[in-house]
Amino acid sequence: MRALIAAIALVLPATGAVAQTEQAAPISAIDWLSHSLAQPAALAPGEAPVTQGIVTEPISVQPLDMPSPDGVGLLARSVTGLPADLWGSSDLDTLVRLIAGFPAEPLPAVQDQFRRVMLAELDPPLGSTLRAPLLQARIDALLARGAVEEAEALLQRAASDAPELFRRAFDVGLLTGREQSACAHMRAVPGLAPSFPVRIFCLARTGDWNAAALTLESAKALGQLSPEEDALLAQFLDPELSELLPPTARPTRPSPLTFRMLEAIGAPMPTATLPLAFAHSDLRPTAGWKPRVEAAERLARAGAIPPGVLVAIYGERAPAASGGVWDRVASVQALGRALEIGDREVISEDLPDAWDQMRAAGLALPFARAFGPALVTLEAEPADLVFRIGLLSDAYESVALDADPDDPEAAFLAAIARGEPGAPPASPLAEAVSAGFVSPAPALPDGLARPLAEGRAGEALLLALGALAPGAAADPSDIGGAIAFLRAFGLEDIARRAALQILLLERPS
Repeated sequence: MRALIAAIALVLPATGAVAQTEQAAPISAIDWLSHSLAQPAALAPGEAPVTQGIVTEPISVQPLDMPSPDGVGLLARSVTGLPADLWGSSDLDTLVRLIAGFPAEPLPAVQDQFRRVMLAELDPPLGSTLRAPLLQARIDALLARGAVEEAEALLQRAASDAPELFRRAFDVGLLTGREQSACAHMRAVPGLAPSFPVRIFCLARTGDWNAAALTLESAKALGQLSPEEDALLAQFLDPELSELLPPTARPTRPSPLTFRMLEAIGAPMPTATLPLAFAHSDLRPTAGWKPRVEAAERLARAGAIPPGVLVAIYGERAPAASGGVWDRVASVQALGRALEIGDREVISEDLPDAWDQMRAAGLALPFARAFGPALVTLEAEPADLVFRIGLLSDAYESVALDADPDDPEAAFLAAIARGEPGAPPASPLAEAVSAGFVSPAPALPDGLARPLAEGRAGEALLLALGALAPGAAADPSDIGGAIAFLRAFGLEDIARRAALQILLLERPS
């Protein structure tokens, strides 16, 4: 083995860099997936094909009794309230484009409903195949939003060995730390041909180091590895090589496989600049507290973890520094202690600062959902701020009952929380929101009414959610119609939450 390691070290590139080829593609939901399955070898330069002019049409085969995985979901229709035929007569490619192009960081209520659609159990759209292109798009959308656990569960429910679905399942296993089962599954399915880096990685993970080293040598002899891949794999098989080589360069857009191997050789990458799915790696107890806090904030901001997880990580220990994230941690900790003992005086002193800090960091909604009900129950001060925080919580309907009838703005917010029309303040945004709650319900905009009438309800729903995605920055002419559509579609709770968030998340405290 030592002789093999020495031989490997002699042929490693002097720069010792990780492959940069995965960085060239534009940023998207899936541009960082590992090349986990082998690709057909390309012709050598100058080598002519054996035959000329042969054109073959793609052939797809599907058993008549085999349903497409595109219909798989985690949430039953009784939970989502969505019709089974939501996709109706929509063109499959159009649905894939709408899902892929949906904003990654929309209004929180919109994010919640979009995620619910991605997880819903629905009839497959027309044209679905065993390759499950819609399921691929749904998985990618979940990963782009940090919903790794949900993506993993959806892939397990699909139980498909289609190459593009397996590719995602393997990477999700790497992201969740469950790569052992992904490697075992790959070895158990004869039709899956792993790429050489994955084959070497899995052999090493299952303890067959000699076979991994021999496979590395074979891959090099066959010209199947770039020098950068060779360097990283060699160090992964024997981390002592890291002492003989220059520091390994870190790609800006690593695949989960590269990310895991860099971690294994003692060169972990910070996740702050990586796609959101990687942030789950920093939630592990082995990560430092600051990376855990920063990862939890990123994930909570996207709605990928419950607010209670963020608050729990905030409370793990006393901050040893000040400024930035530590000021937020200290403020939330102080407020949490005051709430535990019911000290209204301390709460009134600490709440404005904690709210301002969390709102400035884009964490107003997780804060409201974590603390809003308790603040309202204690009748904490300042009352106006507590009322607005409560309206952003899950208890918004009960909070609305305590609105000050002498405050026109509070009365309008309470009416929206109850789904009733109210007299809006003199502002274009309030008037736009109010238009979605008038009675009788307004006519739907043509851009939403037409696909709905043509049996393309899913398209119309995605378009309505997209119109509300920018929140207070949305076009006022689109807001009322989109809210009215959600209400007519039976999504009353989402319509009210979206309206309240549009009015409250961007306003000064």
